[in-house]
Amino acid sequence: MDQKLILHEYTQSGNCYKIRLTAALLGLPLQRREYDIMKGETRTPEFLADVNANGRIPVLQIGDRFLPESNAACFYLADGSHLIPSDRFDRADMLRWMFFEQYNHEPNVATLRFWLGFVGEQNLNDSQRDQIGIKRAAGEAALKLMDKHLATRDWFVGDSLTLADIALYAYTHVAEDGGFNLEQYPALDRWLSRVAAQPSYIPIA
Repeated sequence: MDQKLILHEYTQSGNCYKIRLTAALLGLPLQRREYDIMKGETRTPEFLADVNANGRIPVLQIGDRFLPESNAACFYLADGSHLIPSDRFDRADMLRWMFFEQYNHEPNVATLRFWLGFVGEQNLNDSQRDQIGIKRAAGEAALKLMDKHLATRDWFVGDSLTLADIALYAYTHVAEDGGFNLEQYPALDRWLSRVAAQPSYIPIA
């Protein structure tokens, strides 16, 4: 790619990690700019005006243009590469799993990781504490579905790693930070090892 790529991020965020991992697996250089979300650095007037009016990271900056939303940024980086299937159905199926990650997986698995691993249960408000059990059940349902899907295959789509795997790997491999027991999901555990064994793999931090 000819244009400079800059990732506006918080290192411990799985959504930000997706983009770094995609870039690493494709050998794409990526500059990084860190924001401390615990200190509200993505809610400043400067960030809202210059980077993302929605006040969220990650944001992938491509030259002088800004692309929010982690899966959109991953798709931009991987477009035309082996991480996006050439088969029309498989491409749509890849997107299906990426939508599943954002609607069924991330709101539960990632949220509990943030609440329990970063904020601390003692610092949660009553509404958040009331949601812990609901989010745990929904997160476990998502992990169980993923484990069942992987019981007879190595990857989520087709016969090789795609963006579907990257999107789902990001928060799954650190799910135990939110109190999930990954030992209950043997197929999922084997898949995590396959992803981590990829050439040019990088850890979350």
